[in-house]
Amino acid sequence: MPLITDPDLLVGTETGDDAAVYRINDSQALILTVDFFPPITDDPFEFGEIAAANSLSDVYAMGGRPVVALNIVGFPASLDKDILGEILRGGYSKANEAGCLIAGGHTVDDPEPKYGLSVVGLVEPGKQVTNAGAKPGDALVLTKPLGTGIITTAAKQGTVEPDVMQGAVKAMSTLNRAASEAMMKVGVNSATDITGFGLMGHLKSMVRGSGVTAEIRLAAVPVLPGARELLERGVAPGGTHRNLASVADTVDWGPGLTDNDQLLLCDAQTSGGLLISVPEGRKDALLAELAAQGAAGVVVGSVTESSGGMIRATP
Repeated sequence: MPLITDPDLLVGTETGDDAAVYRINDSQALILTVDFFPPITDDPFEFGEIAAANSLSDVYAMGGRPVVALNIVGFPASLDKDILGEILRGGYSKANEAGCLIAGGHTVDDPEPKYGLSVVGLVEPGKQVTNAGAKPGDALVLTKPLGTGIITTAAKQGTVEPDVMQGAVKAMSTLNRAASEAMMKVGVNSATDITGFGLMGHLKSMVRGSGVTAEIRLAAVPVLPGARELLERGVAPGGTHRNLASVADTVDWGPGLTDNDQLLLCDAQTSGGLLISVPEGRKDALLAELAAQGAAGVVVGSVTESSGGMIRATP
């Protein structure tokens, strides 16, 4: 696809950012994003909530406020329509929590159910947060634990404990609204949400877009209960393995990191947290504001220097 340049297109496709940002006047810019996927839980209401939270997350990663959305639905005509009703009810519930209106949508007959949202958000031009602004000396803060890809894959295989799955559902259905509001209040250099490309894949886009080198410390990375044990049993989605292969040219895996450690850091997430690059002098203020907003926040690494975009992973 050709790169599109326009003075009002403030964020396009150049750095693989979370959403597009288009200026409509001096005080308002639109944040535009879309996401949808098949069920990752057997409960249709939970699936609707998670899919909506995931779609809304791209707006939060840019520092914006979601205002209106449209449903995107694929659903088998042969299935009970009450199931579809529960999926949509879950999506509406989560959008309502976000203060975002769902104003309609589009449905197609599809052998495999799929659901998500096309979302429009607002941000003041110039105040949008992108994945290309990280600076040497920044701390890297992660706001949700990893492991949803591993756990939901185990659920599909029927090999996950109910409490482990519910921990993942709770994490995935939690909005990134509080984390976004905290980072906008404090002021940060860069952010991205962690979804299908995993922590290392999304960090790869950040370091390359920003022209910096980053370091991730495995011991500091929060992990959902049960995820490591499932990895030890050989459970990991295909997307996680593909993510690991895709960062081979970017990540220097330090001695002591096992194959499973690498897979964990590349685990394909659904509705993951924000990865925020914040100046060291504002790190404590960000952590305090995250806590005040009821959001988690853990320093998992740092931006070390200007470079061609590499990542060092250490135990």
